[in-house]
Amino acid sequence: MWSLHAVFTLLCSPTHGVCKPYAFHPCGRRPNQTYYGECPGSWPTPKCEKFCQKGYPKPYEEDKIQGKRPYILPKDEAAIRKDIMMNGPVVASMRVYGDFSYYRGGIYKHTAGAFRGGHAVKILGWGTENGTDYWIVANSWNTNWGEDNGFFRILRGTNHCNIEDFVFGGHIKV
Repeated sequence: MWSLHAVFTLLCSPTHGVCKPYAFHPCGRRPNQTYYGECPGSWPTPKCEKFCQKGYPKPYEEDKIQGKRPYILPKDEAAIRKDIMMNGPVVASMRVYGDFSYYRGGIYKHTAGAFRGGHAVKILGWGTENGTDYWIVANSWNTNWGEDNGFFRILRGTNHCNIEDFVFGGHIKV
């Protein structure tokens, strides 16, 4: 049995009608990108404010979106695509290699660099370009990394970098 500790990262926005995440300042260094300073050893946990801004129409408890029990998807491209179509984005783990840090665009295919470790990403969709199938994926490094504000494309249907091995979906409580 394991436990997960999390910070409710919300910032309420009456103009948008939703609670938004806290804007944790980006940090660290990626090759060929803006340097934001070193990341602290551990982020300080912000005080949990259980209210929204004055005048915001929804109480905090009514504005939270919570997930139901997550599930593991089969190691099958069609099953992953179907789940995204039916339930929205999924979370996947992938193997990261040295060349991934230098990715700037196109469909990522590992060609060089040593294994650096595992990484969790969010698969949002898929496509095909010039006969090459790919996943559309959100990375968490920062908006300066990748093809378009932190996003990247990676080969689809080949389990490239083990991205199709451990894929998790979930439903929201309504």
